[in-house]
Formats: sequence, structure tokens, C-alpha cells
Amino acid sequence: MKAVILAGGSGERLWPLSRKNYPKQFLKLNGDTSLLQQTTERVLSVVSPEDVVMLTNDVYKFLVLSDLKSIPRIGNNNTVSSIHIILEPVSRNTAPAIALGVKYCIEKLHCNEDEVVFLSPSDHVIKPVDRFAEYVRLAEEIAQKGFIVTFGVKPDRPETGYGYIKSGIQYQASNNQNYYKVEKFTEKPDSETARRYISEGCYFWNSGMFAFRLGTIMEELHKYAPEIMEMIDLSYEEMVSNFDRMPGISIDYAVMEKSDKVMVLPFDLYWNDIGSWDALYDVLDKDENGNVKKGDVFTIDTRNTMIIGNKRHIATIGLEDCIVIETDDAILIAKKGKVQKVKDIVSNLKKDSRPEAEEHVTTHRPWGSYIILETGSRYKIKRILVNPGEKLSMQMHYHRSEHWVVVKGSAKVTIGNKETFVHENESVYVPKSTMHRLENPGKVPLEIIEVQNGEYTGEDDIVRCDDIYGRAN
Repeated sequence: MKAVILAGGSGERLWPLSRKNYPKQFLKLNGDTSLLQQTTERVLSVVSPEDVVMLTNDVYKFLVLSDLKSIPRIGNNNTVSSIHIILEPVSRNTAPAIALGVKYCIEKLHCNEDEVVFLSPSDHVIKPVDRFAEYVRLAEEIAQKGFIVTFGVKPDRPETGYGYIKSGIQYQASNNQNYYKVEKFTEKPDSETARRYISEGCYFWNSGMFAFRLGTIMEELHKYAPEIMEMIDLSYEEMVSNFDRMPGISIDYAVMEKSDKVMVLPFDLYWNDIGSWDALYDVLDKDENGNVKKGDVFTIDTRNTMIIGNKRHIATIGLEDCIVIETDDAILIAKKGKVQKVKDIVSNLKKDSRPEAEEHVTTHRPWGSYIILETGSRYKIKRILVNPGEKLSMQMHYHRSEHWVVVKGSAKVTIGNKETFVHENESVYVPKSTMHRLENPGKVPLEIIEVQNGEYTGEDDIVRCDDIYGRAN
């Protein structure tokens, strides 16, 4: 069995913590590891690293690699390279992404049509892990019969943020576990409809996880999504080159809602897709007043409220059923039950071309990260962190000069044809239109303060001539 993990989503529903340049799968929302790391560890309870295919994009590639290296089972054994990371050239929703994963399994991993693929998003919370593995193996058994298996979660409330699956004819697996033929899929219903589904008792939440034989999914794509199947018939390289011609459609709309081969396997575990702030509140531990408090938080007469702080002290008085999220550059305050409208905030920010819509103050790069401390007319100040052994590209800027002050560690600096070492409490100046490079040759993180000065300080004023990470200009 192969496991395909979808790790290319942008996670806008958890704004302002999750944004396009650092989405929720990379956030540590319910512990010391990211959701992507937790997903990978769950999958590795069923398959080996060489059987894992991670689907992401070029922007997130190095975030994925960084997370994988931090998983003890992978990083300590140096088996990160065993996991197959494939990059979607452009975002085209889940059906094209899955098709690309299917093609990779067939052509590059030499899988035959009887190979079963387990498909999972990268940003869900599921526990306990040992029972999750049992369900995946059971789904493999059912999928071998020529069915597409979807994992259904028994709803405990009339949730309007999830899709629903109506179950029909009952079947029984070898361990006497019941599974059912899917009668229909329903996208996020209104509250009245959701309450009716709960009372009828034959509906499940759609978890977004599937298992299928490669032959089965290709048959159904040929039948219901021929324009996608045409791409699978190309070579893998040709499919990647023509990926932008793919329709932007989800696997539910493309296949699942039309196929008569879909079975739902009830998933009697804790499951949460962390698709909203309300959903995250449900996952996290609460105090005696029902409050979730993270950061420097003090509350008076506050109940059933989630407060996640960052750098500021947050004090609340008399709040009930609220959500308060603080980041470096934005604060969200909302009533619980209204958080699905967060996407409207993001849409409005995008409409006004506000950077807060997609960018954090902290930006992650393959070599480390930087934080924008202040921006003004003709200047920008950053704190730059370079990981041990890493280096920035050899580059130049037409419109700005840079002044670097080393706060921690030692820097190897190239300016023009000259190389020099700069230590703590020392500084160096980089003129406009001069090739330069910053490296960390040491064993500890390198931290510098960078002061940019010039008529334009945008991130697109970079001309790269050499980059060890293969990034284009």
C-alpha cells in the first residue's frame, strides 16, 4: 500500500495564524509538533517511508523538508530522502493533485493496478494512532474488492462546516466491522438540514480521507472526469508540463459524488479537521471556566473563550463564547459560531491588496527565516536567522543597500570578490548593485539585524546568480 499526503493547502480559515506563506499544516496548534508532522507519523504507523508520497508545491517544499527532518523516526535515521516529495506546478484543487499522485505511483514507483493507495490531508487531528492504523488496514481490505473507501465520522452536533455522507446498504468486513454503500454526498448544509441529518442517524461527516486501488480510481476518472484522465495517459513529465490545463475541481465533485463504487467506513475515533477556530477550541485543553489560554493571558469573568497570544499581554473582562487571536500584525476577535466568516475578512484584505491577507511578518526560507521589524519610507529593518551550515543565494539589489549587524553567531560574508568573517557585535556594509552572500559556517544559529535603505525595498528586488536550493530569480 502507498500513502499519499496532500500538503499544498493554504489554510485561510485559520487566519491570522494560518496564511498562504505559512499555512496551518505547518503550525503547532495542539502540541509540540506540526499537523503535518502528526499526519506523517500516523501514516508511518501503517507504511514505510519509501511508500509515502507527499504532494505539495514549490513554495512549501522546504517547509515540508524541515518538518520531516524534525520527526525522530525520519530525521534520526536520515530517511527523509526515502519519502517521495512531488510538486504541483500550480494549484488545481484535490482531483488534479490526486491524479498527479496516482501517475507518480504508476510511472515512478512502478505500482500495478492492484496497488491500494491511502489518501489523507495533512492538517487533521486523529487519535489514537494505533486504532487509526487498524482502520487504514481495514480500508485496504475493502478497497481490494474494487471499491473506493471514504472514512465517515459519526456527527455529534449539527455542524455546518463539514460535508455529509448518507449511508445505504450495509456490508460486513472480515472483522465483522460494518461499512455501507454511499447513497449521496452533501456539501456543507445549513443548520436546519444538519439537524435533520443528525436525527435521521444515517449520515456521517466526510473526513476527506480515501482508500482505493489504482485501477479503480483510474476507471472512475475515465468515466466521470475524462479531461483529467487524458492527462494521466501522458508521461509524468508531460503531465507536469500541462498541469495548468487541469480543471480546478475537488475529488468529491469530480468522482465521489458520481461513482457507484464508493463505500463509507465508519471511523469511530476522535477526528477534527481544524477547519475553523471553533474546531480548534474543541481540540485544546480548557481551564475550569472552559477557557483556552495560550501566551501571556489574564482573564476576569471570562468563560468558554479561546485566547491565543503572541508577544503582547492580553487581558479580558466579561467575555463569553469568544475567540481572540493575536499575531505580530493582526488581531482577530470573533464570537464563537461566527468564525466561518473569517474567509470574508481574508477576501476583503486581498481585495485591498493588504499583505496581511497572505504574508506573515515572519517569512520562512530554506536557509532559515526573517522577521520584518519595521518598514518606513526608504528603509526596512529585519531580524534574519540563518541555520547552521546554510547560506543565502549569491545576489544583488538594484534599488537598496544593506547594513548587517551580527547579534549572535559568526557570519561568512561575500561582497563582490572579497570574503570576510563577521562576528558578534561587528557589522558590514553591502552597497547597491553589488553581488553578495551571507553564510553561517558555525554550529549555532546566526542572527543578524539588517537595515535596508533605498528608493525600493520590496522582496522582488533580488537578482540571484547562484542558489544551492535551486530557486529561480
